[in-house]
Amino acid sequence: MIFLTDFFDQAVVLPVVAAVAAVLALLGWWRGAIGWLLAVGVTFGAVLILKLGFLACGPVFGPWSLRSPSGHTAAAAMVAGGLAALAAGRRSAAVPVAVLAAGMIGATRVALGFHSVAEVCLGGAIGVAGAALLPGLAGRRRARRPVALLLAACVVAVVLHGLRLPAEAAIWHASQGGLDFVPACRGERGGPV
Repeated sequence: MIFLTDFFDQAVVLPVVAAVAAVLALLGWWRGAIGWLLAVGVTFGAVLILKLGFLACGPVFGPWSLRSPSGHTAAAAMVAGGLAALAAGRRSAAVPVAVLAAGMIGATRVALGFHSVAEVCLGGAIGVAGAALLPGLAGRRRARRPVALLLAACVVAVVLHGLRLPAEAAIWHASQGGLDFVPACRGERGGPV
């Protein structure tokens, strides 16, 4: 389980995102590169904002077992579904691949005890939405050399596999006290997930 989930840690995913953008730019598909970066940025930004909010205002979301939406699950859906969209040039390719990736990585996050089912579902929904957004941002053009695109992503992921960023601890630290002006966010706080 750890082996599979480690492919979607931020230490691996962020360089993969950069490599994909670079390959798209080298292939001359600037709109695709910019669309890719925008879709990833919106997706990861949404997860970050929700993580900060849920961690700061945990008591409000307690009944739904929501403390921290799964960033690994969102990243898996966005990256896998986004690559499918770029390679095929269609939204219809993005969504099923994104859902499959979210299901696989989400299952590992729940089995390892890092997230609840609700948290992986929310992370997965954000990632699938990001992957579905990408074709509109990138335009209908299909990557000229989808094999080069997929190969670059896979090589970077394999080379960096196993590296981890302490993102959760940093997000937890940033969330502490940040929303105390909101009455519902003044409850007890736990440690990082």
